[in-house]
Amino acid sequence: MNTLERLAETIAARKGADPETSWTAKLLAMGPNKAAEKFGEEAVEAVIEAVKGDRARLTAEAADVLYHLLVMLAARDVTLADVLAELGRREGTSGIEEKAGR
Repeated sequence: MNTLERLAETIAARKGADPETSWTAKLLAMGPNKAAEKFGEEAVEAVIEAVKGDRARLTAEAADVLYHLLVMLAARDVTLADVLAELGRREGTSGIEEKAGR
């Protein structure tokens, strides 16, 4: 199991945790809309760091993006396995073909 899979499991386990003792539980308790908002904020911060070219800051923001993506997915009962299965389904398909099929 890799780090991302372990993080996804931890986030899923926090769904029923006390929001006073867990940031993840607090985000999940705020609902899917707040989780999506936080993901969006982190994504914008990552874009800013990518444009600035600060590799260390981009790395840190990318980690925040991945965490908040997993929280947002969990808030809507979408698992990392679901996303990985979708990526697997698309594997070997041209991005241009895949987009045309939507």
